[in-house]
Amino acid sequence: MTPEAEFEELRPLLFSIAYRILGSVSEAEDAVQETWLRMAGTSTEPDSLKAYLSTVVTRISLDVLRSARVRREAYVGPWFPEPLPTDTRVDEHADLYASPERATELADSVSMAALLLLERLSPLERAVFVLREVFHFGFADIAAAVDRSEAACRQLASRARRHMDEGKPRFEADRRKRVELSSRFFEALRDGDIDRLRELLAADVETVNDGGGVAGGSGGRFGAEKAARILVAAVPPLLAIGARLEERELNGEPGAILRDADGAILGTWTLDVLDGQVQRIRSVTNPEKLGHLGPVADLKDVVRRRNRHRRGL
Repeated sequence: MTPEAEFEELRPLLFSIAYRILGSVSEAEDAVQETWLRMAGTSTEPDSLKAYLSTVVTRISLDVLRSARVRREAYVGPWFPEPLPTDTRVDEHADLYASPERATELADSVSMAALLLLERLSPLERAVFVLREVFHFGFADIAAAVDRSEAACRQLASRARRHMDEGKPRFEADRRKRVELSSRFFEALRDGDIDRLRELLAADVETVNDGGGVAGGSGGRFGAEKAARILVAAVPPLLAIGARLEERELNGEPGAILRDADGAILGTWTLDVLDGQVQRIRSVTNPEKLGHLGPVADLKDVVRRRNRHRRGL
């Protein structure tokens, strides 16, 4: 097998590591590409190519994460990871899906809620947690990847696991129930049915939007009645001018991509489902976080056209 073929075989795993460390599709793809360049530029023949490349991509990701944290401190409004379609499993290494339980574990580890919890960890804790708890690397390989002793990595892993367990997100255990409820939610939303929406929303439902201060508001905890009315006032009029909701699994959770009449991306939605109700709706409308999904629409222009349509103009 050629070096290029070997690298391509491991590319999904490298991307999966980088995305969980960085929370950014574009930055993860750049980290993987830089890993390839470093591999191509060295005469080193490692005993384990997987371990070698995982070390390289982890170190690159750590460097990027440290600089990204400075930018995130100045970010306007809620910050979410870049949404990642997971219904095709393109982000994972094939041999990681040895069982349905493992598939569920990996999907949950890339959820918006889990990635936001990872944001609470230091860069080193985050890298160690991802390599150990998500991908089950041995401590010898982790120590090499983060340039720390095995003892230090064990301590980092223990501390990170404790922090993650304290805020561990709760999901509906049956993934089919998640999808079924999500479909009912989006059907009611398309129909503009406030009563059906209210029944599907938890009493303290939270709607949160990452617009980066440039596209859409930030949301809030409105309660089922008000949230249902806000949703019906916002979305069905968009659909009336040609927009469409494309139901997708994003970050291991049921969700949708909102497209304009030309198919360009307006935003994404993911739903946290538990106890038969939607507990939280997370949306991303910041155009800088949507380009990897396809052409991005001008949300402000579409909203202006929606408002004109509502006024009959």
